[in-house]
Amino acid sequence: MKHPLHLALLLLGTVSALYLENDAPHLESLKTETDLDQDPDGSGEQEGELALTEEVTQAEGDEVKTSGYQEAFEDEEAVESGPPPLEQNLLCPREEDTVQIQGDSGCKTCRYLLVQTPKTFSQAQNVCRRCYQGNLVSIHNFNFNYRVHCLASKINQAQIWIGGVLRGWFLLKKFCWTDGSSWNFAYWASGQPGCSGGHCVTLCTGDGRWRRAPCHRQLPFVCSF
Repeated sequence: MKHPLHLALLLLGTVSALYLENDAPHLESLKTETDLDQDPDGSGEQEGELALTEEVTQAEGDEVKTSGYQEAFEDEEAVESGPPPLEQNLLCPREEDTVQIQGDSGCKTCRYLLVQTPKTFSQAQNVCRRCYQGNLVSIHNFNFNYRVHCLASKINQAQIWIGGVLRGWFLLKKFCWTDGSSWNFAYWASGQPGCSGGHCVTLCTGDGRWRRAPCHRQLPFVCSF
């Protein structure tokens, strides 16, 4: 009686082993298909890294745009706020840092001084007012522009401040001189003044032409008094 029972158990064990052996590839195939469904091309990690890189790039771009808008706002705010307050502790330029320019034939009593110490537009206007009781220079004809250009071309700077500045709001904006004189002459470079590039006016030492520039830039300047 025991032998048939043992034989039956032995047959049952053999059948179970054969079933598991035949079914193992099927189970492995199911596991592989599940893995492929979760990450079909094995690029899930790469896609995550790419998305993170795109977010960082976009954030950097937004930061640059914000910086540009902030710079434009500060530039416009500087010129719209009117003449800067006089600084009590302002140091006037040393004589060796200045060069006198031959006067304009239209103003026999005017004096002109090229200050080689770089300043922002507002600081330069402040120096002209406090140290020389004048303003940044206004230019009203080609001959005087040529004189300023000839002297400015001898210094190691690409541009200098003159007294031109863009003021007003929206469509009413116009260029004017800090000394209040009429804007009756201009010597703009090609493509200038355009619609952007800063609210303050520079004279280029290379060709004598005028270009717009951000008012916070530090440049030499010419005072008239």
